[in-house]
Amino acid sequence: MVQYLWLIPLGVLIGAYGTLIGAGGGFLLVPLLIIFCPDARPETITSVSLAVVFFNALSGSYAYARMKRIDYKSGLLFSSTAVPGAVLGAYATAYLPRRVFDLTFALLLVAVSIFLLLYPRAKFAPRGAKPPGHLRRRIVDGDQTPFEYSFSPLVGLSLSFAVGFLSSLLGTGGGIIHVPAMAGLLNFPVHVATATSHFVLAITALAGTLVHVFSGSFTEGIRRTICLAIGVLAGAQFGARVSTRIHGDWIIRALALALGLVAVRILVVSL
Repeated sequence: MVQYLWLIPLGVLIGAYGTLIGAGGGFLLVPLLIIFCPDARPETITSVSLAVVFFNALSGSYAYARMKRIDYKSGLLFSSTAVPGAVLGAYATAYLPRRVFDLTFALLLVAVSIFLLLYPRAKFAPRGAKPPGHLRRRIVDGDQTPFEYSFSPLVGLSLSFAVGFLSSLLGTGGGIIHVPAMAGLLNFPVHVATATSHFVLAITALAGTLVHVFSGSFTEGIRRTICLAIGVLAGAQFGARVSTRIHGDWIIRALALALGLVAVRILVVSL
């Protein structure tokens, strides 16, 4: 257990940054596990990452709940399709060869990073607009800041299933896809998207983790998970507090930069 104590401060950094951008930290943890555990099976990597993402998302959700930035109705709606997707993704991981796993993860990061950098949010529908068939939402956070927006439930449910499947398959937790999709395609304010994404992450990551527990693939990474979980529980609280001081556009840019750098690193190692 002593040899894994260095994972605690790493968990603090992952938890803080992952919560700040609403991604759960899995997109940072998975490439680190890929690099430092070259012989580990994909299901071992994803099981450790998903368990850590759960603790990160749980802690972050608690912090965001106190700030009143979580859209619970939309979060539960998205979870209704994200959870089945997460369960299927967790089972599918066992059939994915390690090299294919690494390259798929890297290409996904590249695609999301490019989308965030090239797709201007200024072109999205104005906040508060309500096209036919959209659901309208209005929440007021702890600072009495109102957020009004609307989104297509059909698009939201479809995206959430895909996010649940891919995130559980790759062990990322889904935030790297869900946050930009909610902010861009579903018209969520960025701060509400990061908070609500964390709420959905807590539910889907738990579902994926339980699949790995029952399948027996989680046993190899319990010690690593414990140390990382201790760190992310603390880091997530810090990340949520810092998020109130950073403009939403900078959160998106930070997410895009992180994804691009991580993708390059994985491609260099894998090719």
